[in-house]
Amino acid sequence: MLFDAYDPGDFFDELFVAPGQPRPEADLLIQRVNALALSDLQQRQQTAQNALFKLGVTFNVYSDNQGTERILPFDVIPRVVPGHEWEWLEKGLKQRIYALNCFIHDVYNDQKILNDGVIPRHVVESAPGFLKPCMGLNPPNNIWCHITGTDLVRDKDGRWYVLEDNMRCPSGVSYVLENRRVMKNTFPHLFAAMDIAAVDDYASQLLETLLNLVPETLINPRVAVLTPGMYNSAYFEHSFLAQQMGAELVEGRDLVVSDGYLKMRTTKGLERVDVVYRRIDDDFIDPLAFRPDSLLGVPGLMEVYRAGRVALANALGTGVADDKLVYAYVPQMIRYYLDENQIIPNVPTYLCEDETQQAHVLTNLDQLVVKATNASGGYGMLVGPHASEDERAEFGDRIRANPRGYIAQPTLCLSRVPTLIDDTFEGCHVDLRPYILYGQDIYVNPGGLTRVALKRGSLVVNSSQGGGSKDTWVVKSVNPNAQLPIQSQTQSQ
Repeated sequence: MLFDAYDPGDFFDELFVAPGQPRPEADLLIQRVNALALSDLQQRQQTAQNALFKLGVTFNVYSDNQGTERILPFDVIPRVVPGHEWEWLEKGLKQRIYALNCFIHDVYNDQKILNDGVIPRHVVESAPGFLKPCMGLNPPNNIWCHITGTDLVRDKDGRWYVLEDNMRCPSGVSYVLENRRVMKNTFPHLFAAMDIAAVDDYASQLLETLLNLVPETLINPRVAVLTPGMYNSAYFEHSFLAQQMGAELVEGRDLVVSDGYLKMRTTKGLERVDVVYRRIDDDFIDPLAFRPDSLLGVPGLMEVYRAGRVALANALGTGVADDKLVYAYVPQMIRYYLDENQIIPNVPTYLCEDETQQAHVLTNLDQLVVKATNASGGYGMLVGPHASEDERAEFGDRIRANPRGYIAQPTLCLSRVPTLIDDTFEGCHVDLRPYILYGQDIYVNPGGLTRVALKRGSLVVNSSQGGGSKDTWVVKSVNPNAQLPIQSQTQSQ
């Protein structure tokens, strides 16, 4: 049996309780894989990767000089989450997104949470994502964070933590949808037997979320996905989502402000655009309001937006909540706005701007993970236990020079999932990014993107740093009497 030699080790394993003992929700999956020959499983793995290649599931790495596009590595062994656990996660994510939206609206309007001293004013006003031009904005229905990707991790004891929030232009949901399409062909019988929650309606839910931003009196509103262009790291996703929603895919050069409205150049002349799902960072979206050197945005867009003649998702200014120093105050936000305790906890966090906490961080750099408060993608980070003395010394100097720019956290023993590498299974560390849509209600797509660190021993799961992905199965129930065919299905696929 293929899993006979697999040892979960001294980590929380998402599929196994102990060697040879699958978790109940993963038992049918393990049975099915164990019934295959290694060559069959390897062929399924290659078939899945080829299918993703043909679908064009790619990403770009700006520093890569081997070519513009890469195929995101995909592993055929899924991550399994039991239904009752997902219900708890969903409840916690809804709580968090609601509180964060209240916070964003508050800091750009009444600033009650700052005036009451719950969050120090300088924490918000020094955040690079806090945009003064957004003061006084009131987006439709006072919703700012329409699309969020929240990164979750499990520690050694199996507890879930929120690692970070992504509210500007969260990416990766296209991989969730395409991974699932491929996995349905790889293990078709398991989807019926294990009652795996569907993810396929994300695009329709996204379109509904975007249409929720326009007045009901507006007939046939036009939705557009604004992309920086084909050289952006997530261009595949931009084009994919536009196609799935039946929306226009546009670049800044396709748009113009005319007669007080945002319009799109077409072969029939200028036509109005009512909702923009922007995949461009705030700073680049309007050279008249933000960076004057931007060639990606639309001059005058901010004025049209402020006048309420076009809706943007996400709203401008949401990046203030992505700041990792602001992240540390989310438990206070939840208590302040909801009068509730946080359901999914933050990772314990040391604030380097605090002298006492900074001293602790500098003394224990060999045990901590240090992160730049405004970085993403695995950049600007020190994993202390895996760093050299010189690297730790360099980060110590960075912290002392810019205390507000760094936080530190304990090095978590991230949970692992068996991953097929060559001809054996290895336990590889994973995180999870569920996608949350805030329209008329808050919707959490079941599962999300499981990112996997494919470098042996690595804790960094980002695709730009060598990571890959897995399908995530939320198992609502399992039919223990399901009869699964033993013979290879590779030829029929």
